[in-house]
Amino acid sequence: MSGHSKWATTKHRKAAVDKARAKVFAKVIRQLEVAAREGGGDISANATLRTMFDKARAASVPLDTIERAIKRGTGDLEGVRYEQVTYEGYAPGGVAVIVETLTDNRNRTGAEVRNIFSRGGGSTAEPGAVSWQFARKGQIQLGRSFDEDRIMEAAVEAGAEDLSDEGESWVVTTAPADLAAVRDALATAGMAPESAELALVATTVVPLAEESEAKKVLRLLEALDDLDDVQNVWSNFDIPDDILAAAAAD
Repeated sequence: MSGHSKWATTKHRKAAVDKARAKVFAKVIRQLEVAAREGGGDISANATLRTMFDKARAASVPLDTIERAIKRGTGDLEGVRYEQVTYEGYAPGGVAVIVETLTDNRNRTGAEVRNIFSRGGGSTAEPGAVSWQFARKGQIQLGRSFDEDRIMEAAVEAGAEDLSDEGESWVVTTAPADLAAVRDALATAGMAPESAELALVATTVVPLAEESEAKKVLRLLEALDDLDDVQNVWSNFDIPDDILAAAAAD
């Protein structure tokens, strides 16, 4: 399993019981606005917007809130204009990190991101320094109750590249352009995904065998993810399950 997927699983488990709902709403709403601004407000014609719409509904964002966000993105309602800014850097142990943000003030966001890297024992890097270690892919998460062979049959026929066992879920990997088609094929086959989104998948990984090092990396990633402007944090660590569980328990 890739490091970012393990961390995402841990993150989602925590999110189910913590009080970060408003922050989740804010992040998804920004993504809706940008998707609508860049590709139009028609969900059927804008695949990115459709993905963000499904993500918002999965997070229980009210429909009227989603509609207002889309209208702000298309200019039908007044709103703040966000720009996408990506930062690259290293966590302790040489773990590569990519931070994707949507911000209305890149100076503020840049200063906050650099401060967290510095305080967490990491460092920021020039654009391109770590991005070569990742590939953009579609990832679809399904519950463990679904049969592996059924998933494979429906997913591969629709263009999926891979199916992996992530412990508590199945994860189907696709090319970015095939994400919507594979997601819809699975749903049509009676296997509604828990989530479907574009991800940066590590092509090389950095093993972390020490619990103390793992804790440092997780703390840095969580601090970055807690920033209001941060949408996604991707990394290439590989932590054994027992060490990950112990580190995440603190």
